[in-house]
Amino acid sequence: MFELDIADVSRQSGLPASTLRFYEEKGLIRPVGRKGQKRQYASDILERLALIALGRVAGFTLEDIASMLGVDGKPRIDRQRLLDKADELDKQIRELTAMREGLRHAAACTAPSHMECPKFQRIVRAAAKGALGERKKAVPAKPQ
Repeated sequence: MFELDIADVSRQSGLPASTLRFYEEKGLIRPVGRKGQKRQYASDILERLALIALGRVAGFTLEDIASMLGVDGKPRIDRQRLLDKADELDKQIRELTAMREGLRHAAACTAPSHMECPKFQRIVRAAAKGALGERKKAVPAKPQ
């Protein structure tokens, strides 16, 4: 097994060295040693970084990803967690699809005003109820 220094890993992975150091802080990766001032990583670091990238694209937090990557370098992926994330993504896809269709309708609607369009009014009401994705809780105003 050969080693790569942090500059090589950065160049081959496309990640800045600062991200590699951040991932190290979070326990996602770890160097096998140092040569001078440069961190050295095992050759399998690029595969581990690819798994981290895949997890990020899928919407997992770094903490989630860390729990799925064993310290020995072998993934410990909970299949139920993957199914739960897939269900979450399905919900987001449905919400985004509904929003896309609503926007397309609003753009093509022939009503004189969007507020006169029954379909647009339904979309507005659905958004007000939080049916079109997550609504952030209102922060109460500070008393004066």
